[in-house]
Amino acid sequence: MSTHTEPTTHHGGHGGHSAHDAHRGHGGGQAGGLAVSAEGFTLDVDSAILAAGPRQHVGFRVLGPDGRPVTEFVAEHEKDLHFIAVRRDTAGFQHVHPVRDEKGDWSTELDLEPGDWRFFADIHPAGHDGTLTLGIDVAVAGHYAPIPLPEAARTARIDAYDVALDGALVPGEASPLTLTVSRNGEPVTDLEPYLAAYGHLVALRVGDLGYLHVHPEGHPGDGTTAPGPAIRFLAVAPTAGAYRLFLDFQHDGVVRTAAFTVHTAATAAPHGDHHGHHEHHGLHAHH
Repeated sequence: MSTHTEPTTHHGGHGGHSAHDAHRGHGGGQAGGLAVSAEGFTLDVDSAILAAGPRQHVGFRVLGPDGRPVTEFVAEHEKDLHFIAVRRDTAGFQHVHPVRDEKGDWSTELDLEPGDWRFFADIHPAGHDGTLTLGIDVAVAGHYAPIPLPEAARTARIDAYDVALDGALVPGEASPLTLTVSRNGEPVTDLEPYLAAYGHLVALRVGDLGYLHVHPEGHPGDGTTAPGPAIRFLAVAPTAGAYRLFLDFQHDGVVRTAAFTVHTAATAAPHGDHHGHHEHHGLHAHH
């Protein structure tokens, strides 16, 4: 997936590719998703103005270099396409997997509040050398009350779960991030595979929503990666600044999302540097 910052121990048997391959094709730690067209491919939506409300229909297609909808993709993390939606103020994050018909038209449903949104399509078109992320702005009609950026915090809570973040984002350097999941104060040691991993992390740069897609070290069934409580990632922040991190994890059959605000550091933080803060913004569950 575009601008991956993955270790070379990435999921060899799950349609993945090495960090070397991703960096060769997409500039390493550069942010993706800033353009509606890239490398000959274009994200084309049915409408750039949508109604607000739950389960709003969204239709789109990926146009290839010949101007026709692409119908063949290489699966990455079990899916032909990963679709991310987030409002420009970083509220309302959703990671969904649309369905495609034989003509190349994709459709999905999103919960949309009024405001300016950014949609991302994370894809690997068949025959293309590597993955890429395309992004497009969409306006959702209605009264818009932007939400201030949540303060930086080292712990996020959703339902009975707490997710603790260790590590730091360092501009231009690969740095480790560890997210540790607990429920009712007890470590969760039976996380369930979700998209061929125990966790799925999206990072967005505040200001332009530059997109980074990172994945954990190892994968379920590799004989070394434990199903929690810790999920370990390598991440590269392309520039200094603030980022929003969204972790999807699955437990007891439900995918939940924990959100963090992170500011880059000059050097990586020592492991275990908790600040004890709790964040309650931008968290939701997928049923």
